[in-house]
Amino acid sequence: MTTATQEETLGFQTEVKQLLNLMIHSLYSNREIFLRELISNSADACDKLRYAALDNDALYEGDSELRIEIEHDREANTITLRDNGIGMNRDDVIANLGTIARSGTAEFLKQLSGEQQKDAKLIGQFGVGFYSGFIVADEVTVRTRKAGTDASAGVEWRSKGEGEFTVADIECERHGTEITLHLKDDAKEFADDYRLQGLVRKYSDHIEVPVRMPKTETAKDDEGNDIEGSEITTWETVNEATALWARPKSDVTEDEYKAFYKHVAHDFSDPLTWSHNKVEGKLEYTSLLYVPGRAPFDMFDRDGARGVKLYVQRVFIMDDAEQFLPLYLRFIKGVLDTRDLSLNVSRELLQQDPKVDKIKGALTKRALDMLKKLAKDNEQYQTFWNTFGSVLKEGPGEDAANREKIAGLLRFASTHTDTAAQEHSLVDYVERMKEGQKKIYYVVADSFNAAKNSPHLEIFRKKGIEVLLLSDRIDEWLMSHLTEFDGKSFADVAKGELDLGDVEDEEEKKAQEETAKAKEDLVKRVKEALNDGVQEVKITHRLTDSPACVVLPEHEMGYQMRRIMEAAGQPLPEVKPILELNPNHALVARLENADGDLFGQLAHILLDQAIIAEGGHLDDPAAYVKRLNNVLTA
Repeated sequence: MTTATQEETLGFQTEVKQLLNLMIHSLYSNREIFLRELISNSADACDKLRYAALDNDALYEGDSELRIEIEHDREANTITLRDNGIGMNRDDVIANLGTIARSGTAEFLKQLSGEQQKDAKLIGQFGVGFYSGFIVADEVTVRTRKAGTDASAGVEWRSKGEGEFTVADIECERHGTEITLHLKDDAKEFADDYRLQGLVRKYSDHIEVPVRMPKTETAKDDEGNDIEGSEITTWETVNEATALWARPKSDVTEDEYKAFYKHVAHDFSDPLTWSHNKVEGKLEYTSLLYVPGRAPFDMFDRDGARGVKLYVQRVFIMDDAEQFLPLYLRFIKGVLDTRDLSLNVSRELLQQDPKVDKIKGALTKRALDMLKKLAKDNEQYQTFWNTFGSVLKEGPGEDAANREKIAGLLRFASTHTDTAAQEHSLVDYVERMKEGQKKIYYVVADSFNAAKNSPHLEIFRKKGIEVLLLSDRIDEWLMSHLTEFDGKSFADVAKGELDLGDVEDEEEKKAQEETAKAKEDLVKRVKEALNDGVQEVKITHRLTDSPACVVLPEHEMGYQMRRIMEAAGQPLPEVKPILELNPNHALVARLENADGDLFGQLAHILLDQAIIAEGGHLDDPAAYVKRLNNVLTA
């Protein structure tokens, strides 16, 4: 290795500076994970070389036995980890070690709370394990050369994690990457054979690439004494070095499954659950799917990295193979290993292969079954729902074939408990339905309190009929794709005619008809006063405490969805509401006895108040205030 040439010092990307500051100065709760992250990166580099060499085995440069080697020097206080994987060129080094090339990183870092322990745990969400080396090292040196390039194309990267890094060209005989950690004074414990071996077995036993460490043996004389100068150093494989997913389920422990998840997902916390299956027949594949315990920072970026690690006959093909799971299951992590695809498959070919669709259908069913099984543990499932529920709600609109199955996994807030917690399933709702009730009722609003206090719920509360309270931005879109569940249709209580089924008896219905007939003159006067402001005016029996409410036609887009569409720049045609009056309310009685300007002002006030209560916006709020003041001072 010759003297470095073309040396330049560069600054870290701003996000990396913040990340390094967190790592170096936070009270990291589990420092030992640095080795797991570096080994995972080296294993990925070996996988990538194995894949690239399918088309060009010259990339192995006569060294096809892929491996990871770990050495330490107690006197120099260093740990060196090297692999003979794909390696990097100068541009790769600057791109991979100087930036975090993932969307949303800067925004996410701004949200970090300042609580050191909490911040440190969030680091794993970036999937940039290399930087974890700075948890134990005050200086990191990387020497690397990309497979297939000349020995003169080596690159050295050095940094003390203080905002700058230096890159230089070097001679490098071996392809692959070598990382040297110059340990901090309080991290000397890691420069120890037994400590390092223990960490490899604890965190990286499942890595298919062999992880080797030097083992020195000394010949002994007849009396059992060491013979000076007879030391022989050999490389010993420390990990099991077999693909975990290829082993029988009965041979894999719970801790091994959890450790493998952390390797696959670059996460620092345990998964909620997993499903390991081997399929044989027309299709042959093995899948190991995980449900994470927490969401990545870019979960709502539908174009972000997602999907499973794809292997073909244990040969790594690609990370984030998104073709095998639908978008609404983008939080699922794991591995798919199949015999049914060619080794030179690409993302473009995956989109055209009918076998991919069949595997996708099977994995989707497997993932949903895994969630159904998790739902038997209410506490665990509630943790899942609080984290990923809003993503799962995309399912009914995207996956018609599994709509009923997804619907059974949904959770909602409800008038049954009147709390904001989304903890009630549709199965629970159907079991609690009153005798004679034929529909599943729900109301959509911008917030939980607006839904809970909607005037449309008054008759339902009086009758003891449960209503689902929906307030997430996606909820109205969700309900437009859920037509029925368990043979029961859904009904928005704020749209169309109110139908309580057989919960109302014939006497009640007859009394309502008689009241409506008696108030025909009032309805006609209000319609004339409001003119084009409303589509229709009716007498209602859905109210008990409020004087009036507005109702939309049954198949019309609701107020919440209209606001979302308009905010996105989508022009929508104007929709006139239906005004329904409560004949038993004092304000309606006052309206009936008013005349002239007072009647018109009261009619407009009742309409405006009903729109506000529904969560709508007034076209002319000042006119509403003026009318209200006139009536109050009359």
